[in-house]
Amino acid sequence: MTIRTPAIAYFRVSTDRQGRSGLGLEAQREAVARYAAETRLELVGEFVEVETGKGSNALSKRPQLLAALTQAKNRKAKLVLAKLDRLARNVHFISGLMETGVDFAVADMPNADRFQLHLYAALAEKEAEVISHRTKAALAAAKARGTVLGRNGKVLAKRNKAEAEARLKPIAGQLLAKKEAGKSIRQIAAELNKEGVASPAGGKWHPASLHRALSRLETMKG
Repeated sequence: MTIRTPAIAYFRVSTDRQGRSGLGLEAQREAVARYAAETRLELVGEFVEVETGKGSNALSKRPQLLAALTQAKNRKAKLVLAKLDRLARNVHFISGLMETGVDFAVADMPNADRFQLHLYAALAEKEAEVISHRTKAALAAAKARGTVLGRNGKVLAKRNKAEAEARLKPIAGQLLAKKEAGKSIRQIAAELNKEGVASPAGGKWHPASLHRALSRLETMKG
């Protein structure tokens, strides 16, 4: 019997589109599962970070990543990511991860060594800077032409918020009752799927989408 190397999966999803739909998370899960099967790894745990797209580039601001690293060290497991940009587009962040001593791999770059991953991170960081500069320049030019920025976005955001709250209200009691019973996000999501309760998006529940829904309910209560 072949002994498989234990592996810990780390996923990161945004609190915007990816967090609401769960599609970003599912795509990452599929990529990691496929990589694990091809490299004969045994996935023994997973951690999901839910944050904004402009999340912190400090390890200390990623509690789920720190937990994943701790478990990987304790179990002598490999940390597996779906894509490098799901970790960060920042060279110093990648370097910090390397310095922890935990072996890690990226599913969509299965043959990349540490030097190559460091290089890819540098390129991704530069690309992000270029995109940011171009966006700022385009907005400045539009503003100079007299374009009112953000008006349509605010209207759309307000409408999306109202629609999301309307979809949540019928199931708010169920969600809050399960949370108050002390159940974890993963347990609640599994129960809701088993009970056939559809998510606000009309599909299955995932930890990311449930986290988003509970956060919105707290806001509604306030």
